[in-house]
Amino acid sequence: MPIESLADLANPATAPRLVLKVGSSLLCGRDGTPNRDWLATLAQEIAKAQAGGQKVIVVSSGAIALGAAKLGLAKGGRGSLADAQAAAAVGQIALAGLWSELLGTHGLTAAQLLLTLEDLEDRRRYLNAAATLGRLLGAGAVPVINENDSVATQEIRFGDNDRLAARVAQAAQADAVVLLSDVDGLYDRDPKHPEATLLPRVEGVTEAVHAMASPTSGSGLGSGGMTSKLQAAEIATRAGIALAIINGTHERPLGRALGNDIGTVFTPTRRDRARKAWLGGRQRLKGTLVVDPGCAGALRKGGSLLASGITEVDGHFERGDPIGVRDPDGKAVAQGLAEYDSDEIEQIKGRRSEEHAALLGYAPRSAVVHRDQLVLL
Repeated sequence: MPIESLADLANPATAPRLVLKVGSSLLCGRDGTPNRDWLATLAQEIAKAQAGGQKVIVVSSGAIALGAAKLGLAKGGRGSLADAQAAAAVGQIALAGLWSELLGTHGLTAAQLLLTLEDLEDRRRYLNAAATLGRLLGAGAVPVINENDSVATQEIRFGDNDRLAARVAQAAQADAVVLLSDVDGLYDRDPKHPEATLLPRVEGVTEAVHAMASPTSGSGLGSGGMTSKLQAAEIATRAGIALAIINGTHERPLGRALGNDIGTVFTPTRRDRARKAWLGGRQRLKGTLVVDPGCAGALRKGGSLLASGITEVDGHFERGDPIGVRDPDGKAVAQGLAEYDSDEIEQIKGRRSEEHAALLGYAPRSAVVHRDQLVLL
């Protein structure tokens, strides 16, 4: 049964596995103390969902904010990378204990997983994480996941838990993601505008939809904003996973939003197979190829990427590395795994296949990126 409305997310028949993302600004006050009363109502809702037959995974921010309060660090622990890593090391213990305590009052067992970007970008580590999630859910536990901020650096981190939640949903084979925000959902313009209209349902995250988003988080505690939520929606919906944005500032936010249809649900635009969904959700690309209009059109029709259509090579990468593909206007067309090193592609770009052997000194491969290793964006 397809998910078409917010109410479907509360139905174990349509959403047997649900990922729930909770941000720092909801979990903590500005002084870094946890909002225990609010969290208790959310834990009650999670317990109700589990009792009704749904499996719930929690992606929870808050470690840096909690740790910064304990250590007395300025700027909520975000004054420097070292401060953030130290705050996360202290705060993650408090965060895990908080969830364990609150879920435990309802007879639920919390399990902690700390993930980095590389854990979900590397195919083998991604599958290991998926197996762990599957076993925990099968055992009746509630996985509580956060980015491992104590070891993640600026270059190897998600930077926000919205996209992490979407990637976790892929790994867990979830049916839907719910992002708790400080607004009711996506509006067609700035929510402060008197004529702003809440969009109850969105099919496909287009450029026009991106234009409606605010790029920053209003609380000052989190690292995301509406832009990161739309990026998460792109990752989820390409994999056949619905994503909802609802207001988390109320007590029992799930009941309020899903029961009264207050929020925005992004319905799946397609259902890529597991490997292509993983490819499409990757955050770190090693390089980019620019292709001519004819090549871009062929890719959109399901073709492989051939050297003859490539006009530019940007970045240094090796065979097997993830790369992006853009059209002459700079619009992202696809991403996939390269069959050649970047230096080799420089030699054969714009050249026909029959010329490749002489240029490379060995028998050429069938494509620069084969269609089986390529996903359209």
